[in-house]
Amino acid sequence: MDSKVKTISGRGIPLVGNDIDTDRIIPARYLKAITFDGLGEGAFIDDRKALNGEHPFDQPQYQEANILIVNRNFGCGSSREHAPQAIAKWGIQALIGESFAEIFFGNCVAMGIPCLTGDAATVKQLQSLVTANPQANVTINLETLQVEICDYTAAVTMNEGTRSTFIAGTWDACGQLVANANQVRATAAKLPYVRWAS
Repeated sequence: MDSKVKTISGRGIPLVGNDIDTDRIIPARYLKAITFDGLGEGAFIDDRKALNGEHPFDQPQYQEANILIVNRNFGCGSSREHAPQAIAKWGIQALIGESFAEIFFGNCVAMGIPCLTGDAATVKQLQSLVTANPQANVTINLETLQVEICDYTAAVTMNEGTRSTFIAGTWDACGQLVANANQVRATAAKLPYVRWAS
């Protein structure tokens, strides 16, 4: 399986607002789930009910969009890993925003979901373009750190360590361990303080 993530293309969905926390992304009552299956249906569920069909996740023009464009401090609040899982189960494969809460960002990376940042003016322009033309193709290039919508191209950022793991396909730490289990066992066998159970 190739885990490399160099480009993400598809359609965008704008979600305007600062400080959207993990409880709004997926309410605490969903944390009782044993698996993450079906969490997509609960993404932003309380906001969606309050907006009675006017939330972007309910609007027909954004169905099957896969790039979420947000504002400042997205994913703040509690550290629940269910938040990026819910977004991913809804269909989101990448996020662009002004900033992300650190734990939310880390949980996204662990799932292979790039979170890229842009300044406020860039994010506002991206949201405006997607609002005006929901069917427009959006392409994020992690190698050049650019996002394109129609004839608009903007620079986005991601720290180099995280970016390189996506490009090299090494973002999946658990997958790396499983794929290299024999090497892990060989190294552990050389360590005097590690004893494998038979």
